[in-house]
Amino acid sequence: MRILIIEDEIPLAEALSQMLKKNNYTVDLLHDGESGLDYALSDIYDLILLDIMLPKMDGLSILKEIRQEGIATPVILLTAKGEITDKVMGLDSGADDYLAKPFATEELLARIRAISRRKGEVILDGTLKYGDVQLNPSTLKLSKESKEVKLTLKESDLLAFLILRNNLASSKELIIEKIWGFDSDVEHNHVEVYISFLRKKLLFLTSKVVINTLRGVGYILEVKS
Repeated sequence: MRILIIEDEIPLAEALSQMLKKNNYTVDLLHDGESGLDYALSDIYDLILLDIMLPKMDGLSILKEIRQEGIATPVILLTAKGEITDKVMGLDSGADDYLAKPFATEELLARIRAISRRKGEVILDGTLKYGDVQLNPSTLKLSKESKEVKLTLKESDLLAFLILRNNLASSKELIIEKIWGFDSDVEHNHVEVYISFLRKKLLFLTSKVVINTLRGVGYILEVKS
């Protein structure tokens, strides 16, 4: 899961980034509204943590603009403002949730998990299920019944992305944007290598789940009959 943090309080932003990375989320961090909007408009994120009071452009303006552009990425507003009117304004502007500072990291993680469930992701106690396998992004373990294998963080991110695509094909360009970032210099053969790693680990588990290549289109996750 790729998360964009737009927060100008640098100590808080850095602490949030480190905490999320420890929980195996991929994080990009911006400290002003204009840069944050540019990243948010890329539409490569699974969640945006957005402060309201930002330099150059405020959070509510960012939120309104990305919604006007048709970007449905879930947004949790982070702000020192805790009044009911502020919460209503944020939610009416298109936010999915609202968390007033200071807040406990455990509560933020719980809200992220709750938003993931509302998105329709197949998540139970942090576990993604597809076919006969289960992926736990928190522990980076892929399992089938009593057999399991450890994945790298990028392997886990890639497999989770393919699972959550719900049987849609994913091009190499899209995979690079979602897993490595839209400004990454990663090349197509890098994706091929990671797909190969995942295929070997699925074979090790004797899983019926396969990553098929659609020529000229990309990759799709399917279950062999």
